[in-house]
Amino acid sequence: MDRRTKALFADRESPDREVAYQALESLWELTEEPVDWAYEVWDQLLSDLTHREGSTRAFSAQLLTRLAISDPEGRMLSDFPKVAAVMEDEKPVTARHTLQSLWHVGLAGLKQRVLVLEALETRFRTSGGTRRGSVVRRDVMTGLGQLFQATNDDQVKARAHALLDEESDEKERKKQRAAWKKAKGGSPDD
Repeated sequence: MDRRTKALFADRESPDREVAYQALESLWELTEEPVDWAYEVWDQLLSDLTHREGSTRAFSAQLLTRLAISDPEGRMLSDFPKVAAVMEDEKPVTARHTLQSLWHVGLAGLKQRVLVLEALETRFRTSGGTRRGSVVRRDVMTGLGQLFQATNDDQVKARAHALLDEESDEKERKKQRAAWKKAKGGSPDD
């Protein structure tokens, strides 16, 4: 890992919120492409998925999802359940941040995409009737839309439409279609 990246990890722990946020943004930017330092932090991030601080759990889950494209050994295939479990964290903001980033794993390959689709479908179906269920379902549709936008995989589109068809509340279905449309940059029927 180069000095700049090490400094970003250190800055992310800064008590200065602006410095920490800028470091986070820079790490997200770096991980838009494969990086050669993924395995240097992988095990620590896995361990931190159960850290006492929700923000640490969220960061670890988010970064692991983004590092899936930097995982030639395929560790994410076995570690995915640990990452996906944070979607149901006791802290709603931690759960939501994880849910919103999970789609990144699907960029790593077909096997990873299948895991993401299954996890998002399960989350969609199990969130009905819960306190934040409507927000969860819209976040699922947004994630599917982002995954479709990035991969143009018709399987993603088909499964998203199947979930939309399962929604019995027309008002919620309309909001979910809007989330899908906005995320993928097209009409809701695409």
